[in-house]
Amino acid sequence: MANANRVLVLGLGVSGEAAADLLLLYGASVTVVDQAVGASTSPAGQALAKRGVSVLSGVTVLPRAAFDLCVVSPGIDQSSVWVKCMESRGVEVISELELGYRYCKSPIIAVTGTNGKSTLVKLLHEILVSVGLRSEIAGNYGVPLSRVVTQDEALDWIIVEVSSFQLEKVDTFHPRIGVLLNLQPDHLDRHGDMDSYRALKSRMFANMQKGDCGIVHAPEFDAIERLVSRESQWTSFGLTEGEDVYYEPGSICWSGSANRSSIDIRDTDFDNPILGQAVAAAVAVAQACEIPLSSVVEVLHSFRGLSHRMQRIRTIKGVTFINDSKATNLAALKAAVEMVNSPIRLIAGGRLKEKNLEFVKEVLATNVACVYVIGDAAERLSRSWHHVVPCVGCGDLRTAVLKAWQDADFGETVILSPGCASFDQFRSYEDRGDQFQEIVNNINEEN
Repeated sequence: MANANRVLVLGLGVSGEAAADLLLLYGASVTVVDQAVGASTSPAGQALAKRGVSVLSGVTVLPRAAFDLCVVSPGIDQSSVWVKCMESRGVEVISELELGYRYCKSPIIAVTGTNGKSTLVKLLHEILVSVGLRSEIAGNYGVPLSRVVTQDEALDWIIVEVSSFQLEKVDTFHPRIGVLLNLQPDHLDRHGDMDSYRALKSRMFANMQKGDCGIVHAPEFDAIERLVSRESQWTSFGLTEGEDVYYEPGSICWSGSANRSSIDIRDTDFDNPILGQAVAAAVAVAQACEIPLSSVVEVLHSFRGLSHRMQRIRTIKGVTFINDSKATNLAALKAAVEMVNSPIRLIAGGRLKEKNLEFVKEVLATNVACVYVIGDAAERLSRSWHHVVPCVGCGDLRTAVLKAWQDADFGETVILSPGCASFDQFRSYEDRGDQFQEIVNNINEEN
């Protein structure tokens, strides 16, 4: 990085700001461009400008100045005109994740996959902290890696949640331990097809070396190992006894040197096939870090889940309300439905990210009493699903919540698990989840 004196950063979001700050710390001359007209007058833009960064707003054509390096924010597609323009000039283009890694002095545990990444990252962080290790979370969950590596404190581990967007432009990124949780159709509007999506995810393991550990969900294990072809230590996890670590009801099991060993996860929120597999991955990480598995069990019993991810809001007259607004694809919706052990009234819809609506039909037919559809995708969801489950068009979230509450019987669950992006009606999935929670908390129990 020593010769990267003049750097162009594409996009002034959280990642772009962190990249610019890191580059300034190491003496680079930084230019940040953003298509938004007000980027230069935003608080982040003004703060960077005071430190000598050239912040350009409303940009349609990139500056002609010579640059040594270009850092691209994850929201900008690798096939975009801007990226292609810089590459055509012979400028190296890397992601903010790659930039942060190049300055990182701490070992990394990286987690990728379609669903459940944030929950596993939080769980791993709490396990590490519970045994006195210094750990920070970075990446797609919370703080960009470029921000974390500016801290002076030495860390035992940085746990990085890695998205497929961030992996588009990595070159040397190298976790000591890499975890692939699962792969389901997601972001195919950007990545094209599942083969391309899988190949992107495999890049997380591409630079791993002998002594590193790759922990991979069993259905993807063979494909990832073929794509990577490295001498790393490989561990599979899943739901069957043939895997290195696996979930079975009430337990996480693995084969020891002499016979099978296990830990008891009964009476925790993780005792189901969806979250149980995340715990299996966590056990594999703990083994790689030589952490006592008794500490894993203690954390499982005290763990509090993420906001907007299977978040229990309230029970009214025997009807439970769950906020799963973070479910922005249909695979996450399917997983949420499979985790609930009661009849479900499902609120779904928003802006669809995928074309295949068929693979969720079986679980809808088995577990769901009715789907209350909202947003841009409402008509399409109803048209696809109405013959396996009743679908009620509600238009907006408030109407859907109140209709589901009116229809629900004692012992049922009303769950917001949209299976879609939020940007048709909300600022973010957090905004959607917050509004759901407010509507539920304002329900009058006497009605």
